[in-house]
Amino acid sequence: MQYRSPWMTEELDAFRDQFRKFLAKDLAPHAEQWRKQKMVDRSAWLKLGEMGALVPSVPEAYGGLGGTFAYDAAIYEDMESIVPDALSGVTVSSGIVAHYILNYGSEEQKQRWLPAMARGELIGGIAMTEPGTGSDLQSVRTTAKLEGDTYVINGQKTFITNGQNADLIIVVARTGGPGAKGLSLIAMETKDNPGFKRGRNLDKIGLHASDTSELFFENAIAPKENVLGGEEGKGFVQLMQQLPQERLIIAVGAVAAMERAVKLTTDYTRERKAFGQPILEFQNTAFKLAERKTEAFIARVFVDFCIERLIAGDLDAVTASMAKWWTTQKQVETVDECLQLHGGYGYMQEYPIGRMFVDARIQKIYGGTNEVMKLLIARSL
Repeated sequence: MQYRSPWMTEELDAFRDQFRKFLAKDLAPHAEQWRKQKMVDRSAWLKLGEMGALVPSVPEAYGGLGGTFAYDAAIYEDMESIVPDALSGVTVSSGIVAHYILNYGSEEQKQRWLPAMARGELIGGIAMTEPGTGSDLQSVRTTAKLEGDTYVINGQKTFITNGQNADLIIVVARTGGPGAKGLSLIAMETKDNPGFKRGRNLDKIGLHASDTSELFFENAIAPKENVLGGEEGKGFVQLMQQLPQERLIIAVGAVAAMERAVKLTTDYTRERKAFGQPILEFQNTAFKLAERKTEAFIARVFVDFCIERLIAGDLDAVTASMAKWWTTQKQVETVDECLQLHGGYGYMQEYPIGRMFVDARIQKIYGGTNEVMKLLIARSL
């Protein structure tokens, strides 16, 4: 049976046909260099912008395609399948930061930032995590104090995707007292901001082409009007409203990775021979891949359900949490099993399954750890 995601359209089919060719021809050949330099070239962002692959679900008035989240999902799936090295930075800037601006920014801010993000000229980041806070956003210590018409930001963030490249960073900062009500989101431009400093590009075990950094704020500044939502104290609620989409984006990538791992391993085991026959013909190999293909299909159907719910505007936090923890858990299990079926070759960097193995592990951690996902789900019991 040939399954087709219910959110696909003929228009999207035509877009993806051209997009996949573009990824394979124009971006994939540069992936090894990006991994070595631990950063995707800015020229790749500009090319993605020319293709209309950045902020596609933002209205045309702000530079997007005016599509639904279906466009985002299709783009992320194709990037995961063809050039996963560039995916994490794009999902943060295009799938997360742009939507904070779209939903909570002023008209002037939308006109100023979103078209530049669509063209790939402006890269976004979001600074949530601090040393020692992890998924506990209510413990954020970075402050933003209003002095006249300017916010003065002080504190430190870590594990920030696009940290080296970002031109615009949404900073989760404390503008009030302790707890959730004291948090605000401040959009801070990095250019000509001497109080803002980028730390080292962190040396991760995976996602080697993604720049991930420490950030330091030592009297960094942002205009008063850059508090998203127009007033202080809304930050925690805004984060909670946007997290379902962020977690669904992670799940979309997880499913695409599972499907890719199964295909790569099926092809490999069909070609690789042992004891005079392809190892795919050994029952253990075939059964393992049959199990993983089944789980990938189940994950695909559930994530498709979530995508439809998000497009309809009623994806709730609990369902998004289910999608995030289960698909990423299965992604890690799948790539581990598929690496095993590659034998020693799977442990080599030159084989994609080896890179997929180390890249997958972070999926269970960022966007809220899978343990936090289960806590959220448990509260609904």
